[in-house]
Formats: sequence, structure tokens, C-alpha cells
Amino acid sequence: MTAKTLSNGILRAVAIIAGAVLFCYFIYAIRSVVAYIAIAGVVALLGRPMILFLRNKLKFPNTLAVVATMVLMLGIFFGILALFIPLISEQSKNLSLLDLEELKANLNTLYFQIVEYFGMTTDGVNDLLQESGLEESVIKGLDLGFIPNFLNAFVNVLSNFSIGLFSVLFISFFFLKDSRLLQNGLLIFVPDNKEGNMVDSIEKIKGLLSRYFAGILLQLLILFIIYMVTLFIVGVENAIVIAFLCALFNIIPYIGPLAGGAIMITLTMTSFLGYDFSTVILPKALYVLIGVVIGQLVDNFFSQPFIFSTSVKSHPLEIFLVIIIAGLLFGVVGMVVAVPGYTAIKVILKAFLAQNPFVKKLTKNL
Repeated sequence: MTAKTLSNGILRAVAIIAGAVLFCYFIYAIRSVVAYIAIAGVVALLGRPMILFLRNKLKFPNTLAVVATMVLMLGIFFGILALFIPLISEQSKNLSLLDLEELKANLNTLYFQIVEYFGMTTDGVNDLLQESGLEESVIKGLDLGFIPNFLNAFVNVLSNFSIGLFSVLFISFFFLKDSRLLQNGLLIFVPDNKEGNMVDSIEKIKGLLSRYFAGILLQLLILFIIYMVTLFIVGVENAIVIAFLCALFNIIPYIGPLAGGAIMITLTMTSFLGYDFSTVILPKALYVLIGVVIGQLVDNFFSQPFIFSTSVKSHPLEIFLVIIIAGLLFGVVGMVVAVPGYTAIKVILKAFLAQNPFVKKLTKNL
């Protein structure tokens, strides 16, 4: 091997690494657009059966079928949002009826019970609080200046949501109108002799992701039923809406189930404000906690293994690492689309680099 060949090899390797780094940085810089495209792809995948039904069975023109499908999906979306209006109204009513003096008395009683249980004295606890400076820190932290910041953050979230919704709708319309739009766009970057591999990969990805999203719907349905039955047994008002909301959080891996469980327990407790804490509120909260635990056990030992085994066909450790990395790069949206995105990448790698030893091991189950 000559010095020139060696130097050319080094330069080529450096160029490839630099190109990969620049590409990753570019994707990171436009992560919002990537997220919009990914969500629009999911919407198109879910809406495709409806379009085929309208076009083939009812003889709708393609554009009219797309418009009707999008109107139906928007109606479902806003209908789901409308379900939460009674819940918000009921919780606001409960909070307005809250007796602050009674709450203060209950907290004082709870405080004395805890002190007595641990064999301490109130003077000792007060001395400990003074020495630690905890009380002073809490008082200093109570700054009403957070209110304008909160309102600004709320306006920003609302504006970002509006932009995101419009972008997803706009992209989804063209994905639904021309099912090969994304495929043709990807084929631009593929050599002519590899176009067949790319088309086969896209079809395989569609099949895997269709099974994946069908499995996700089954997962949410099972959790919804478990949560709804639990809330009905406990006697919580708006049980259907609360169960649906908390089950929906399961779309977000790892964080979602914790947030959904915490919200369900909190809404249960606020639904019984004004009742005795130790005999009513606490037992009902514990019953709901048991229901959440049962739901998550069913989800972790039945639903998720079934979904991953029939669709993504990946090791749980792979899934965990991919979700964490996607979450760090793209936030919550990244965590949601991590698994289908990773599945698509694996299929494409197998189609184009089937002889690579690393790719062989990574995609052996596909």
C-alpha cells in the first residue's frame, strides 16, 4: 500500500464522517419539519383505508375522497378535544367548592399524625426547619412573577400547536392525494439500479407500520377498558373521558404511563374534594392506583411484547436505546416516532446493505 493510497483512504474516511456529522446536524436543525413529515406520514397511513373505500366502493373522485377523509379525521380530533370540556368544567367546580379552612385543618392533623408516628416533637421539627432554611427558601421561591411567564409560555405553546397542526394537515393532504409522492421523492436520491430495492422496502415498511399502529390501537383500547372499569367502580364522574385521556398518554414511551397514572389519581382525588381524606379520598386513590398498576402489568407483559414481536421485531434493549436517543434529540415527538422510524431504517439498511456483517446481525429478524 503506497502513501498516496493510504492518504486517499484517510481523506475519504474523514469526508464520509464529516458528511455524516453535517447530515445529522442538518436533521437536528430541521427536527420540527422532520416531526411534521413523520406525523403526516402516520396520518396518511391511517387515512389510506378510508380513501380506498370511498374511491373503490362509493366511486368518489380521488380529491373528494381525500377531502372527505381529512374532514372526518379532523371531526374525530376536535370531537375528542370537546370531550374534555365537561371534565375541565367539573374539576373547576370542585376546586371552587374547596373549603380552604377545612383543608388547612386536615393538613395540620396529618402533620401531627406523622410527627407522632415517627416519635418526634413539633418543637424538634420546627428547629430542624429553621436550621435547614427550608421554610425561608420556600417563601423566597413564591414569586408571583411566574404568572406573566406562564401566560407567555401558554401563548407560545398555542401558536406552535397551531403552526404544527396546519403543517401536518397541509403535508397530509398531499400524502393522501398522491400515495406515491413520498416514494417518488425518496427515489430521487436512489441510483436507477437500486430503485426496485427501494420500492420493495417502502412496501415492507407500510406493512410493518400498519401492524404496529394497529397494535398501538389495541394497546390503548385495553388500557382504556381497564382504566374505565376502575374509575366506574370507584365512582369517579367523567370516568370515560379520564380513562381515555390517561390511556392516550401511553403513546409516549416510559414517561407517558407515569404521567397518565399521576393524572388519573389526581383527578380522582379532586373529584372527591370536601369528603373526609382518610376514609374516602385516600382509599379511592389507592383503588385507582391498583387499577393503574394492573393496566401497566397487562400492557408490559401482553400488549407490548405482542406489538414488538409482530411489527418492529427488535430486542427490547434496542427499543429502549432508540427511544432515549430520539427523546434527547427531538423531545416527546421523537419518543413517539422513534420505534416506527427505527423500523423503517432497518428495512432500508437490509435492502441496500444486506451483505454488511453489522446490518446482517441488526436485521436478522426482519
